Amino acid sequence: MPDQLLEQRLDQIFMALADATRRELVRMLALRSHTMNELAAPFDMSLAAVSKHVKVLEKAGLVGRRIEGRVHHLSLVATPLAQALDWISIYRRFWQNKLDDLEQILKEDG
Repeated sequence: MPDQLLEQRLDQIFMALADATRRELVRMLALRSHTMNELAAPFDMSLAAVSKHVKVLEKAGLVGRRIEGRVHHLSLVATPLAQALDWISIYRRFWQNKLDDLEQILKEDG
């Protein structure tokens, strides 16, 4: 994926995950697929409001939808999360290196 497309994709993913409700929806879908009604049940908001959150997750590529009649089955699509994790891992390595350096300094002073 060219850098500009990857950057746009990461923007969509992180924007989608910036909301606590959407993060909870992702967590629920990571456990198993749900119908829209099952997904909306634990929330103190309308089905339409949950549907709007799901659409943001779909736009980011995080949720897949299968429709059987009037029932919408939703499932997590993990590939975008892997892309986000790849980006985050750069900074994990950065901080791990800093902590390793600090540990070395403390050993030398100790």
